[in-house]
Amino acid sequence: MTTRVIIVRHGQSSYNAQKKIQGRCDESVLTDKGRDDAQILGDSLSNLDLDAVYCSPLQRAKATAEIIHSYLKNSPPLQPLNQLMEIDLPLWENMLKQEVAEKFPEEYRCWHERPHEFKMILEGQQEHYPVLSLYEQAQQFWREILPKHEGKTILIVAHNGINRCLIMSALGIKPSYYQSIQQSNCCINVLNFTGGWGEPVQLESLNQTAHLGVKIPSYRPSHKGPRFLLIRHGETQWNRESRFQGIRDIPLNENGKKQAGQAAEFLKDIELNFAVSSPMLRPKETAEIILQYHPNIELDLQPQLIEICHGLWEGKLKTEIDQEFPGLLQQWDEKPETVQMPEGENLQDVWDRAVACWEELVKKYDDPENPQTGIVVAHDAINKVIVCYLLGLEPANFWYIKQGNGAVSVIDYLQGPGTKPVLQAINITNHLGGGVLDQTAAGAL
Repeated sequence: MTTRVIIVRHGQSSYNAQKKIQGRCDESVLTDKGRDDAQILGDSLSNLDLDAVYCSPLQRAKATAEIIHSYLKNSPPLQPLNQLMEIDLPLWENMLKQEVAEKFPEEYRCWHERPHEFKMILEGQQEHYPVLSLYEQAQQFWREILPKHEGKTILIVAHNGINRCLIMSALGIKPSYYQSIQQSNCCINVLNFTGGWGEPVQLESLNQTAHLGVKIPSYRPSHKGPRFLLIRHGETQWNRESRFQGIRDIPLNENGKKQAGQAAEFLKDIELNFAVSSPMLRPKETAEIILQYHPNIELDLQPQLIEICHGLWEGKLKTEIDQEFPGLLQQWDEKPETVQMPEGENLQDVWDRAVACWEELVKKYDDPENPQTGIVVAHDAINKVIVCYLLGLEPANFWYIKQGNGAVSVIDYLQGPGTKPVLQAINITNHLGGGVLDQTAAGAL
């Protein structure tokens, strides 16, 4: 049974507005904007059937949770938990971020570049590792909470740092990637646990903000590297039928064309500098529909981005594959990194070519003087591999990432090639009419 966990961040606080470090300081309160956004968030979540609602006891998160709670139907009681408190930064709390950067330049650089090594020396020369400690706190939360709500849906209202660690620890992302995950005020994240702690988890979405009127997180003027909008092609009839397509050149169906149009509308006001696509029909047509609002952009076709070759599986339904290749489909579902497709590829083959192509694109579209924004339209397996790679995951974690038809993910290289990017958002599907949850077809690749 799948346990669904909705994780949200509190609304804008007074310290957020002042650009001050909050940590576990409880002086920061919601601003008027923070309260307004919390109401919008509550309305967006109002139709969910929740088994439990947990929140941090710090007032900015608890106040957000109380506002959300007032919108929920038949909602269980609100439960504040200390395990959802924000990261502990005792030497920096109440200070402006700029002040911290100037007063503690080496530590501040370590915090951003090597968060897993970042430490504070407290009274008595005690060493405190804020990120590692928070990561352990998140792991302990999962161990205690998941067994209580198997097969249910729960809501968590907390903070930037602890939300990152909850998501990272669930997926097995290393603490060194702490700064690679974005959490905007009143954002929505969705995790699907297939079992208990330590069993596979699917990240359905990360940092949704479209319900707030913010389609994708803003690109800051200080950014030096490219922004990539990674998009999966629209639906095909074989997606709808759960038939394996692989390198069969199946076109979009009518719903797929509609999804591509919805993605085009979603992105039409975003200035694009480049566009990349797999040369196969379904992503190429999706890209061309999106580019109708950007007529001066030439489409860059990259053969390395074609879908995984399923070999003799292609054109077949799961029932047919089970009959012809007993046990192999279950192996693909449970240990995808170990499967060699009959007369096709294995996952490492796809990983190698997709990652090599991605790294070349990062270099190709890097322009520090005029940072570039562009779309990359590809396939389910290709997009999963790229996101896994960017989060420090491995082929074994392939199923941990969801990519809906027509979904958009946002990836920023703040300092250009050779640095860890920030995953600003993953699998945005709000523009496709499904609301908070991904309602796209769950068909075969």
